[in-house]
Amino acid sequence: MAEIKKVVLAYSGGLDTSIIIPWLKENYNNCEVIAVAADVGQGKELSGLEEKAKKTGASKLYIEDLNQVFVEDFIFPTVKAGAVYENKYLLGTSFARPIIAKRIVEIAKAEGADAICHGCTGKGNDQVRFELAIKAFAPEMKIIAPWRIWNLKSREEEIEYAEAHNIPLNITRETNYSKDKNIWHLSHEGLDLEDPANEPKYDEILELGVSPMKAPDKATYVTLHFEKGVPTAIDGEKMDGVSIVKKLNELGGANGIGIADMVENRLVGMKSRGVYETPGGTILYHAHNKLEEICLDRDTYHYKQGVALRFAELVYYGQWFTPLREALSAFVDSTQETVTGDVKLKLYKGNIIDAGVTSPYSLYDEEIATFDEDEVYNQADSAGFINLFGLPIKVQAMKKAKNQQQ
Repeated sequence: MAEIKKVVLAYSGGLDTSIIIPWLKENYNNCEVIAVAADVGQGKELSGLEEKAKKTGASKLYIEDLNQVFVEDFIFPTVKAGAVYENKYLLGTSFARPIIAKRIVEIAKAEGADAICHGCTGKGNDQVRFELAIKAFAPEMKIIAPWRIWNLKSREEEIEYAEAHNIPLNITRETNYSKDKNIWHLSHEGLDLEDPANEPKYDEILELGVSPMKAPDKATYVTLHFEKGVPTAIDGEKMDGVSIVKKLNELGGANGIGIADMVENRLVGMKSRGVYETPGGTILYHAHNKLEEICLDRDTYHYKQGVALRFAELVYYGQWFTPLREALSAFVDSTQETVTGDVKLKLYKGNIIDAGVTSPYSLYDEEIATFDEDEVYNQADSAGFINLFGLPIKVQAMKKAKNQQQ
């Protein structure tokens, strides 16, 4: 192995990173390992991490509270863009990685580290997301990815390694799902979920809420207020971004909202199956789109839908810190100048039902749209519009008929 004296490790305390600390010390001449745990809303998962990290060989542990920056600078810009990967995935893991990697780089530089290490597998997307962010802020930094070089080939072998090194784990072989949790979502992969033919064991795996079948028989109403595309209040109560996401997670989870079972196309080329819980995020996306329906003109709204697809790809591929993502965000921000108003929703057994939307910038004009008599729209005008709009179709049909007669 290369001469490495000090390594900063992206540390979660999960299976992978728990065994990486002793592995690094074994394979890099007892190098110093500094663990960094980014608090992006994992909650109790951060409990006891310092003791665990030091017992397994780390010299120190940083726990960095990134919740506010995560929500305001990564989550909300993505919601404003309307970015959804492959129609289902609300990018919960994807946009968490760049902010974590950026902070790790800052700590690595401050500590004078020789390398940064992560526990991402060689099959996944996260290795790309972490390393692209590292390259953006420390292009000269050496990156160590144990999954690409060690002899361990499975999570079963990782557990055996942990047991041999007396490393405590909070999982068993039977509950050894690969999970990622933050303030926005919780993902589940592995075990029985690896076969798309298997129905997920929702009663066993769900943590952020209940399945629609177990949701209350009574609907829950909620009203969200947005200012320039950013949610600022729930039911008339002003809240910061972190509080809004947490509150919507509670409401959505209780009503079985935001459970997605999908087979997605990973960046590395393979398909993978996962179950995602994103209760609050699903509500936010729905409400934001509902408000845009009345606040954006047709051409901007349609063009923005195309931008949303590209934006989602950039986030999923780990290309957050790129000129294109920044340029698309600038476009999105310009479209949000008038996306201000209130959206009322009804949550019921996994469904989000529209219950009213208002905005001082609404482009909906009831007097023009009405089926009743009005004084502002001359229906006879539509004949000329249709003649001009349909002229290419008419000419083509006439030409086709003429050719057939010859």
